[in-house]
Parts: sequence; structure tokens; C-alpha cells
Amino acid sequence: MAETVTPAVDDNPPPASTRRERRGWYIYDWANSAFQTTVITVFLGPFLTTVAEVAAGCELGADSCDGFVYPLGIKVAAGSYYPYLISLSVFLTVFVLPVIGAIADRSAHKKRLLGGAAFTGAGATIAMAFVTGDRYLLGGALFLVANISFGAAIVVYNSFLPQLGGPDERDGISSRGWALGYLGGGLLLALNLVAITMLDKGDDPQRTLDLARWSIVSAGVWWALFTLVPLRWLRERPSAAALTGGGNVLTDGFRQLGRTVREIKAYPLTLYFLLAFLVYNDGIQTVITLASQYGTEELRLEQSTLIITILLVQFLAFGGALSLGALARRIGAWKTVLLSLVLWTGVIIAAFRLPAEAPVPFMVLGAAIGLVLGGSQALSRSLFSQLIPTGKEGEYYGFYEISDKGTSWLGPLAFGLVFQLTSSYRVGLVSLLIFFVVGFLLLAAVPMRRAIVAAGNTPPRVL
Repeated sequence: MAETVTPAVDDNPPPASTRRERRGWYIYDWANSAFQTTVITVFLGPFLTTVAEVAAGCELGADSCDGFVYPLGIKVAAGSYYPYLISLSVFLTVFVLPVIGAIADRSAHKKRLLGGAAFTGAGATIAMAFVTGDRYLLGGALFLVANISFGAAIVVYNSFLPQLGGPDERDGISSRGWALGYLGGGLLLALNLVAITMLDKGDDPQRTLDLARWSIVSAGVWWALFTLVPLRWLRERPSAAALTGGGNVLTDGFRQLGRTVREIKAYPLTLYFLLAFLVYNDGIQTVITLASQYGTEELRLEQSTLIITILLVQFLAFGGALSLGALARRIGAWKTVLLSLVLWTGVIIAAFRLPAEAPVPFMVLGAAIGLVLGGSQALSRSLFSQLIPTGKEGEYYGFYEISDKGTSWLGPLAFGLVFQLTSSYRVGLVSLLIFFVVGFLLLAAVPMRRAIVAAGNTPPRVL
């Protein structure tokens, strides 16, 4: 039976949001997911690696390349260039995102911050059109700008969530946004894959590279174009600090961030939730990141099978986010996320038992991932919104985004170490069980009702 609580009287309820405003908020998930899906998941890694190999003197289209590039005079294997860029971007976001969040909380113009970050990222993505020949340094710099801007925009975007609805509404709002994001990201990826299938004959490596580059550019155009909708439909909702502050937003933001870092120990249960999220989300991100490698190296599946499975995950995640959002209305978001972690554990066990060279079971498993993926992430976002002190939404979502992006190396590290010791991708995959089991135990130990009240908020009707 669902746990119920009697909501306390809220002296400062969030101002009512209109249906149009909420739809505008959803559309930004649709807009930015194209970057995550088309750019990060599919095209950018192979594209930048190929450009680096060309710069290293390797022949375009060669099966292997042992050459090196020298960014800033540092000797780097061409095949390691993109992974190193990912690590550098993660390192930089750890410093950037909380600052962006603090500035957002002090600014009376959050929409401008959202638009500035989004258009900067989209512009850098579109500028990938100029990454031709051996311009690997230009490609790397543009990726860093785009990826950091992507995270900054997400922090500002998430900070609107607590202001768009009361405690009982946020799970549904977050789930609908996340679902629309998967639909938008999947749609653009499908269009790009159809275009590549029709135009790429497979016998011209340069043509293949050009098609990948223009697919990346299309994600930037998509991101910029659909960002115009939330900028038009969202309303400015400045915090009390933004309305009363008369100083410089940037310097005030830094000062406020310093105060929050010192005072955050006053909310230990919020920190405990972040720890739980850090652990189980790292497992989720690792499964997403390494699924293609597992399918290729261990299960010996064709590239076409992997592409179809990626699309399957994207479109089923749309329904999965909505379904788990509906379940959260009945049993509570906290219990629903705990259930999703049990399902993730089942996914890992099933993946361990998958037969090699069998595409259908792999696709079925992909479908299961899609159904649980969107809901677990969307409800984690809305759960965290209940644990944020009023007026500090941006700062706390900055820390949340660090937990999302900044620690996503732990799972791959565990996977890599186990593989190095055992030479088995299957055993490496099973090592990820610890992230879901420990994450489940940590989240189950969070007294959510007490944590929400401690943050000064009213608990939802069911937890």
C-alpha cells in the first residue's frame, strides 16, 4: 500500500504554471536530446577518431592506425584522442556547472542563460562543418565547448522544474519532458541513419566521413531551432535573491556558491540522496556507454543490429518514461526508482546470459533497457527537486549534474579492470551489479519524507 502523508501548509507555494509554459519546458528536452543521441552516442567518436588518424598520417579508411597526434605538444595515440577529450570535458564541467547554477539563482533572466548556453553549444556543434582534413584540434575544441555548454544549459533547464508544479505534479512533469526527449533524439537519429543508408555506398571512406560530419551538424541545427520554443513559452521566475540583489550577478553567484558549499552540510539527507544517485546512475551510464562494445566484441553482432537496437531503446524509452511516471503517481517516485533498480539488476543478469551471434535476444534486452531507462532518470530528477531549498535550484542542480556527468568514469573503470584481470567482457559486465545493488541499498536508506521536510519543502502525497 502506498505510503501517504498529510501535506503541510506551504506559505510560499510555487506560482501556477500554464500548460503552454510546461510544454515549452518539455520541448527543450526534445531539442537537446539530439546532441546526446546523434552526436555523443553514435557519430562523434568515430568521426573525431578518423580525423585524428588522418592527422597522424594514417590512410583514410585503414583498418588500423598506430599513429600519434600532438595536441599542445603532448604525444597522444590517435585512437585515444576522443576518450581523452571526454575525460577533459568531464573534468571541466565539475568546475563550471555549480557556478552556472549559482549564477542562475542570482539572475532575474534565467531564460537568457538557458538560451546563451544552448545557442553556444548548438553553434559549436554546427561549426563541426569546418572540421575537415586533419583539423583534429578544431574538432576537439568545438566538442569541449559544445559538451560543457550542453551541461550548463541542462543545469539552468532543470532549475525551472521546482517552479513549474507542486510536489505531487513534478514526477509527471519530469517524466513527460524526459519521454519527449527520447522521442526527439530518436527521430533525428532515425532520419540521419536513413540518409546515410541511402547516400553511403560503403566504398568511399571520404563520403562516409562527410555524411557523419553533416549528421553532427544536423543535431546542432535541431538543438538551436527547437530551443526557440522554450525561450518563447517559458516565463521568467526569479528567486527572492534575484529580485532583491543589486550587485553583479557573476560575482554574487560565486559568493553564493561558496556559502552553499559551506552550508550544504546542513542538509545531510540531500547529500545522502546525491551519493545514492551517484552510485546507481554510474551503473546506468556505463551500461549505455558499453552496450555497443559488449555487443560487438563479446556477442559478435553486426553494426546494423546495434543501430536498430539503439533506435529501439530511444523510442521505447519514450513509453517507459511515461509508464513509470504513471506508476509513480500510484506508489510514489521513491518506490518506483527502487523498483527500476531491481529491473536494472535483472537486465545485467540477462545480458550475462545472452548467447553470441544472436541478434533477437540482444534486441529484446535493448527493449527492456528502453522501458526502464527513461523512467529511472526522469523520476530521479523530480525526486531531487523535492530536496532542494527554495531559491537554490540552480546551484543544487549543478551538483546533481556533476553526480550525473562528473563521476561517469567509475563504472567504465571497474568494467575495464575486471576485463583486464579476467579477459572476459561477460564477467566485466557482471561487475556492474555492485553499482545497482549498492545504489538500491543507499536509496532505500534515505528517509525521503524527513529529507524533504528538512529541506523546507512539503512532501508529495505518496513517496
